[in-house]
Amino acid sequence: MGTVVDAANKEANRTGQTNKKVTVVFVLGGPGSGKGTQCANIVEHFGYTHLSAGDLLRAEIKSGSENGTMIQNMIKEGKIVPSEVTIKLLQRAIEENENDKFLIDGFPRNEENRAAFESVTGIQPEFVLFFDCSEEEMEKRLLGRNQGREDDNIETIKKRFNVYMESSLPVIEYYSAKGKVKKIDAARPIGEVFEAVKAIFTPHKVAV
Repeated sequence: MGTVVDAANKEANRTGQTNKKVTVVFVLGGPGSGKGTQCANIVEHFGYTHLSAGDLLRAEIKSGSENGTMIQNMIKEGKIVPSEVTIKLLQRAIEENENDKFLIDGFPRNEENRAAFESVTGIQPEFVLFFDCSEEEMEKRLLGRNQGREDDNIETIKKRFNVYMESSLPVIEYYSAKGKVKKIDAARPIGEVFEAVKAIFTPHKVAV
């Protein structure tokens, strides 16, 4: 088969909108809302591919590519990585993966991310899975988490929570107005939360 043509097409896709017909679900929730655990369950039960914006950025840095070095320098200097950079990594991961169902976790982080993602990729999310959890509950979970993360102290947790709320709420409100937000009470035990998640994903499993 024409591998050169395929490569050219792939490159064209990479620079333009995503031609592949995909189902994308944005997964939003504050630090400690348990979205990572639930994403793993969704992957296992419903065959989605889990894409974490943070993981993709870290992998790109690790790869030692020119792009990765640029990202690393920006992070070192305390700059925010531009939406387009993260979106291109997400777009590439979608294009190169054989699956057509994706969970995008921790993105869009703000309204600018959201608008840029839709205009660059041409993809509208199927819906937004929002893990709603009180600040008190998230605090309790993060402080009880024994992962030795330096950022799991009370001041940093409060700061992370405030940043999350300020930036993510406009995104949630935008999709709520379109009737696309599926809100989960994330304060409940893991098993109960997953039952609620299953109820949301089961109808989508049948849809072609």
